[in-house]
Amino acid sequence: MDIVKQISEELKIRPTQAEAAVKLLDEGNTIPFIARYRKEATGALDDVVLRELSERLTYLRNLEKRKEEVRESIESLGKMTEEIEKDLAEAVTLAAVEDIYRPYKPKKKTRAGIAKEKGLEPLAEFILAQSKDDPYAEAKQYINEEKGVASAEDAIAGALDIIAENISDDPEIRKILGGLYDRHALINSKKTDAETENQSVYEIYFDFRESVTKIPTHRILAVDRGEREGVLKVAVEVDTDEMIATINSRYITGNAGNKNSDLVEQAAADAYKRLIHPSIERRVRNDLTEKACTAAIKVFGDNLRQLLMQPPVKGMVTMGFDPGYRTGCKIAVVDETGKVLDHTVVYPTMPQNKTAESRAKLTSLIKKYGITAISIGNGTASHESEVFIADMIHDTGLPVSYMVVSEAGASVYSASKLAQEEFPDFDVTVRSAVSIARRLQDPLSELVKIEPKAIGVGQYQHDMPPAQLSEALGGVVEDCVNNVGVDVNTASVALLSYVAGINSGIAKNIVAYREENGGFTDRKELLKVAKLGKKTFEQCAGFLRVRDGREPLDDTAVHPESYEAARKLLALSGVTEADLKGDSSKLAAEKINAAVKKLGTAKVAEETGVGTMTLTDMIKELMKPGRDPRDELPKPMLRTDVVDINSLKEGMELKGTVRNLTDFGAFVDIGVHQDGLVHISHMSNKYVKHPLDVVKVGDVVNVRILGIDTKKNRISLTMKGLN
Repeated sequence: MDIVKQISEELKIRPTQAEAAVKLLDEGNTIPFIARYRKEATGALDDVVLRELSERLTYLRNLEKRKEEVRESIESLGKMTEEIEKDLAEAVTLAAVEDIYRPYKPKKKTRAGIAKEKGLEPLAEFILAQSKDDPYAEAKQYINEEKGVASAEDAIAGALDIIAENISDDPEIRKILGGLYDRHALINSKKTDAETENQSVYEIYFDFRESVTKIPTHRILAVDRGEREGVLKVAVEVDTDEMIATINSRYITGNAGNKNSDLVEQAAADAYKRLIHPSIERRVRNDLTEKACTAAIKVFGDNLRQLLMQPPVKGMVTMGFDPGYRTGCKIAVVDETGKVLDHTVVYPTMPQNKTAESRAKLTSLIKKYGITAISIGNGTASHESEVFIADMIHDTGLPVSYMVVSEAGASVYSASKLAQEEFPDFDVTVRSAVSIARRLQDPLSELVKIEPKAIGVGQYQHDMPPAQLSEALGGVVEDCVNNVGVDVNTASVALLSYVAGINSGIAKNIVAYREENGGFTDRKELLKVAKLGKKTFEQCAGFLRVRDGREPLDDTAVHPESYEAARKLLALSGVTEADLKGDSSKLAAEKINAAVKKLGTAKVAEETGVGTMTLTDMIKELMKPGRDPRDELPKPMLRTDVVDINSLKEGMELKGTVRNLTDFGAFVDIGVHQDGLVHISHMSNKYVKHPLDVVKVGDVVNVRILGIDTKKNRISLTMKGLN
């Protein structure tokens, strides 16, 4: 197999792009580095495509390795034929390779194996030949009390076990029947007799049937979970008679009334029901689950990407409000940089209901520290807390606004070793409130401290294969961190460990170095960090920023390998490196823009000695040194009031923030404790294949209320004609 050609066809990229990417990956380069600094080589493949390419490369190489192992095994048995060699060469999945290997694979003790030990294989061959001779007369010569063959009937039964296994092991039969299952099978689920708390969730699946070609991925995951919880019994349903007839069409050669042919039919039915159907059923279920998991992980990854890339709320002293009932609401105040200034507990919710006392305490904190933003966690008592905050803002007229943020994973972080090291003097409740405050200020920097799957913006994420989920989500976090860039003198170990080329050990060494030496003054100093060698420096340097250091270019995404080219560009523009700082940076940007416009990109690229793609990125960085790509996105929606579900009416139009996406729609925060659902059919007047084609997590959208179910706490929304 030509792996490069295969990948280029699958990903619809040029072979030269695939070849370059494979070469760079094999050389030990990281995906963020390739995506950002090797655009000329790959034709500007982005990190998403590169990750997909890397996954396929690993799979296809494993496929080739397995083919070779199977080939060697079959050859060692002396069973290799041109047909088997051809089938192996044409196999495109590991499952297909295993089907080819099945007849030659060492087996555990089976009924057919036992029959062979009794010497019944010649009888099986006799029956399969389907002559007109009487099989029972033939079988008498195989009677052997010592071997456990007491009668002709025993001999026939053993021979049929051998024939059934041979039919089951036939790769061609497996291929034909597998294709029929893939095209015509149905997933069938029924209610079990078990009584469980969650069974109402699965009501629609109590007598459910849908084609395997049409069933949506979220339904696959739902029936899988229902089966695991003992609520549902799930099966793959096909036309059994058609399947057995298909086998018979290949194996029955005798005329009607032929006793041997009748026995082969009997063996074929047994082969199908006992061996083939259970095996293909497992494969179909596994394929569906794998497809559903892949889709769910993609949705989770896309949601996580958008959540991490939400614009930070900069320049605001922020109050983190972690809601609660009996134990009160935990409060933390952090300054514009996230430094903790104060913390306390208030009891505005039941059972204490100390509203006046809580208001006085928070008002005092707001005035004392100049708080302008309040970040409220969306967990237990969130709605009551939101009402309390909104009333306080309204009654006091304080210049402060609030936003409800997801507190998913906050408790995981607050009890973690990382949180203990960061805040050794705080208990878990205060750490949680600090995390909630910082999530508003800088979602990326705070959320990287939490295991990605605990962040909670996915669909059935707890049902996903842990390794696959962790790898995919880790890749998303890595891409986001490197896209934004990291201040090497302030970043946490958690944030640094996601920078290209840096592992947790090197991240700890970076922090230890800056604590000992008072911070980095330029990027070159990174080479003094223990275990950070030249290759690691090459991978990470462009993503690490040194603010106000000796080298102005160190505060940009320009890679040190391109500094010479950058200086040539500045010289062509009549700009010095010092001009990139402070008030002169705006004029410097205008001069760079004018010079490039005058000379043309191609000419400037030639003059500076870099490719046009590298030059374009360099120009963007030099025109906005220290830029944060998140600043160009729409700002989060801060509120000063709150809406109660009982005050909602059908037809009412509101603004809301997209909090989560699934295959079937978007959940939108409209200022009520319960997020409303915009079903995929109500996202646009046009056909929508997937919600991600229309919105992303963090988007502010206009919605209209379609329906309200106060008993079930459900709100149905539409976006049609509003955005």
